[in-house]
Amino acid sequence: MDIALWVAAGLLAARYLMVGFVKLVRGKERLRSRMGWVEDFPDVVVRFIGLCEIAGALGVILPWLTDVVPVLTPIAAACLVLLQVLAIMVHVRRQETSQLGINVLLLLLAAFVAVGRFAGW
Repeated sequence: MDIALWVAAGLLAARYLMVGFVKLVRGKERLRSRMGWVEDFPDVVVRFIGLCEIAGALGVILPWLTDVVPVLTPIAAACLVLLQVLAIMVHVRRQETSQLGINVLLLLLAAFVAVGRFAGW
């Protein structure tokens, strides 16, 4: 089970580092063509979401790997679950159904890591 948790955490970290970095460094104008939802939020909120994604990506890997406050790993994963719930709500409100599949997958992976690490699997 530990291998499956590491794989899931690695996939989450890779995805969130990539998209978080893009949201953090690119302006709202450059994101608009690929991420229509940015229209609904100020630039500072979009960048904050990117920062949260980067923090979550680091949080699902580093505390458990280094054994420094490892309880932060399942907490980070739980925060990513919340982030995905909010993302799903935004996409549903905007009727962007093409995004729901990846959002649900990320939610399930984050939930798996959160539950698995809290349970000590």
